[in-house]
Amino acid sequence: MELKLVFSDFDGTLTHGQELTPVFFDVLDLLTKKKIPLIIVTGRSKSWAHFFLTHIENIPYVISEGGGVISSKNHIAGRNLLSDHLMVPEIEVRRLEHFTEALKKRFPDILLSVDSFGRHTDRAIELSYLEANEERAQSIKEFLELENINYSCSNVHLNYWCGDISKYTAVKHLLVNTLKIDEESCIYFGDAPNDQTMFEHFDNSVGVSNLKEFEAQLSYKPSIILEGHQNEGPSGVFNHLTSILK
Repeated sequence: MELKLVFSDFDGTLTHGQELTPVFFDVLDLLTKKKIPLIIVTGRSKSWAHFFLTHIENIPYVISEGGGVISSKNHIAGRNLLSDHLMVPEIEVRRLEHFTEALKKRFPDILLSVDSFGRHTDRAIELSYLEANEERAQSIKEFLELENINYSCSNVHLNYWCGDISKYTAVKHLLVNTLKIDEESCIYFGDAPNDQTMFEHFDNSVGVSNLKEFEAQLSYKPSIILEGHQNEGPSGVFNHLTSILK
């Protein structure tokens, strides 16, 4: 396989836990030397996407909000001008806003992520808030289901949204409509249940070893799950890329 693109989740995959470590920059350096772009596919908000696009040259696109937004940059007059493409119609964005108000009324103490104000197509509930009270967490999930609101969990948040949003839908849209690159020339790295649409549809998918924590919860698994502490998070991404890019 001639690798042309690397797609990767961010939290827990390109970070060790929630820490951004030097290994992330080792991954970037390796891919830059090989002239292979990195495209981050994350549940984080589009404001996070704008940060990466602004400050890291070898990241030309970021898919954020679990596939709800595709952000890109264009070099014009020596500056990076950013643009966002929403993967759902505005009617779904408005439905999400109305539901969030109802959710807050139903659960007044609910702890939304601090970056929820910067989100457009989804919202995020702090996982620590849910894990602190299992009964409350179940009640929130039941309310989401009652209102036909989609949701999934990363290793930091429960993200919820309206409409047809998934990491794979956004990746496929980008590959077919913009990049004109076959999936077979790409690889995806992930670490959590919210990566399952990529694991299901992407043949070249790799789970870093900390995915093992969630393996029993997975309906769809990646083609490869790395083994051992040495392959956790970005170390696993770096080690696997090094092995296939010799």
